[in-house]
Amino acid sequence: MAGLDTSPTVPVWLAEDDLGCIICHGLLAWPTTLPCGHSFCRDCLKGMWEARGKGGAGRGWACPTCRKGGPQSLELQKTKILQDLVDKYSRVVSELGGGSSPARSPDTRPARGPQPPGAQQSVAAQKSITEVDRELTELVGQLVGIAKSLQSERQPPESGPDNELSILDMAFSDGVNLSSTVKLTTSNTTERKIKDILHSLEGIQEKLQKNFTWKKPTEEQVQVELPEAPSLSGLLPVQNHAIPKKASRFTQCTISPTFDRESLSCSLEMSEDCRTVTVSKFLQNYHWNPKRFTHCQVLCSQALSSGQQYWEVDTQHCNHWAVGVASGGMGRNHMLGRTSDSWCIEWNETSELSVWHEIKKTVLDSERPKVVGIWLSFEEGKLAFYSVADQKKHLFECRISVTSPLHPAFWLYGLHPGNALTIRPAKV
Repeated sequence: MAGLDTSPTVPVWLAEDDLGCIICHGLLAWPTTLPCGHSFCRDCLKGMWEARGKGGAGRGWACPTCRKGGPQSLELQKTKILQDLVDKYSRVVSELGGGSSPARSPDTRPARGPQPPGAQQSVAAQKSITEVDRELTELVGQLVGIAKSLQSERQPPESGPDNELSILDMAFSDGVNLSSTVKLTTSNTTERKIKDILHSLEGIQEKLQKNFTWKKPTEEQVQVELPEAPSLSGLLPVQNHAIPKKASRFTQCTISPTFDRESLSCSLEMSEDCRTVTVSKFLQNYHWNPKRFTHCQVLCSQALSSGQQYWEVDTQHCNHWAVGVASGGMGRNHMLGRTSDSWCIEWNETSELSVWHEIKKTVLDSERPKVVGIWLSFEEGKLAFYSVADQKKHLFECRISVTSPLHPAFWLYGLHPGNALTIRPAKV
């Protein structure tokens, strides 16, 4: 392998932890690598093995990291490439810190502690670089704001001497050089000049941000890892990371239908807004109409024939009910869900939830829904029912095949005065 470059540049991927010994927490001294691939200081490893009594448990020469090994003694050889990297790292840290800190040898090992001298110098050098980056980034951000403010004003400046702002003549030690001088003249400034200045500043700001992000320590990034969604990494603590709520599939298809007075049974009363029907104490004297149901049922005025629709019905104030869809031509002496052109979900007084179509009953193993959500898709030929609480619970989905428009349909069974169903605004 060719000799390593002796220039004082530390590779951006190299950190002290990459060249550290997990036993003494310092830089590797006379590094040796075990067959499993883990590396340690030779003396640290030998000392640990001796302290364990050379395998009282049968694996005295095991790796301290992965525990692989065996009772047979190992010949420890120096890993030269690691030693070269440690020497170079120590030399660069020493030059950045302004002092002299040659790579330590096994005989000159510092006392074990939380931070060896090389680590302290590295942290200091890293801190100074990141602080400069941060300050420059903030400065350019302020100047971008000034330029945008000037651009938005678009007014001739007051007469007076020129006010000049000279900005940014700088160089970075990692090879990214940014040199730019921007002069802002408040007198006779045209919109085009402001745009040019703003464009230059934003370009410098982008480069600064990239450089700052590249060199910024990853400690904060480790704190915000989200195992469930690795792509949602950021620079905020997990507890402050607001995850946007996923849009509901029903957002674009909600409707708020109204009851049809002409189909309203004489046993029902309707609210003024046509969104609540209530079982009346007495039969109402409505005008006879061929569209009027003989049973305690009602349709909505809206005829649905294409696309997707979703609406919700509050059923909390009714003991026995059925809600669903039916064609406008459904027989007025027939019951909802008992015909070929009607479908419904029904709750009866025996605490049973079921779905009905063409006299076919499907019992559902579910509690009584206080609010029922109904989703209808003509393109997919599907009708689905949901129990709506804090979240929507899917109850049942069935196939529909129709040749005529469908209407939201309702049945208040039992004729208990005061029982009511309400079409409420959908919460999606």
